[in-house]
Amino acid sequence: MVVAHGLGENQSEPALKAEGLGFAYAGQPVLEGVDLQLGPGDMLGVIGPNGSGKSTLLGVLCGLLPPGEGRVFLHGKPLAAYKRDELARLMGMVPQGAELAPGFSVLETALAGRFAVMGGRVFENDADLAAAQQALEQTGIWELRERRAGELSGGECQRLALARALAAQPGILLLDEPTSALDLDHQLRVMGMLERARRQKGLSVCLVSHDLNLAALFCTRLLLLSQGRPLAQGVPARVLTPHLLAQAYGVQVAVDAEPSRGRPRVTLLAPRQP
Repeated sequence: MVVAHGLGENQSEPALKAEGLGFAYAGQPVLEGVDLQLGPGDMLGVIGPNGSGKSTLLGVLCGLLPPGEGRVFLHGKPLAAYKRDELARLMGMVPQGAELAPGFSVLETALAGRFAVMGGRVFENDADLAAAQQALEQTGIWELRERRAGELSGGECQRLALARALAAQPGILLLDEPTSALDLDHQLRVMGMLERARRQKGLSVCLVSHDLNLAALFCTRLLLLSQGRPLAQGVPARVLTPHLLAQAYGVQVAVDAEPSRGRPRVTLLAPRQP
């Protein structure tokens, strides 16, 4: 049973919409009956235990995986009707463990994100350079622009993959565990940057996260998946309840209000000693 609520802070026409999505690997269902809407300025956090279909959902939403059931709409038009270069201009995707060319510099890697918007141009122009610089500044790695990607730490590579996607200046950004390799400071920096972009520029963000508290702190809405099905969807306070989390994860938690924003804070409860 899906607990459905509004679009969050923005009630505009959805930038991205999914209806009745289903997907199976080798006949084994991975996603079933997933509906969602992502409006301008929304940040939707997709949460759930391992194997619940979170990464698969992102793959279907960006067109890398064809849905077995249901449809995806981008700005009201079926996703399947778009050409790949059109999708690349409108939507950015950063998967887990995004591949980077180790011999490319950080700046060259960010500029590679401009390929879809350069059309037939072979060389970058001032607008491309400005977009790449802005993306590297947003992710806090502009000072590393001359370094080779192969010389970066895991967290720096993760931020570079995000910068490459941001350099294309897409209206929609899909992110799979964007903060998993980052320390606490850079987790807040990346999530804060995404929050500013959605507020100030209307960027639509859909991100997968295992960090329930970080997702609750920054996302306008959450989608809780369990065994490939949507268990709940809505504002964080409606989704992050002890009852729903026990259903999804099979663990007992306590939920209270965190002090900075009053968003739900989840604390895992240790099992009772025998």
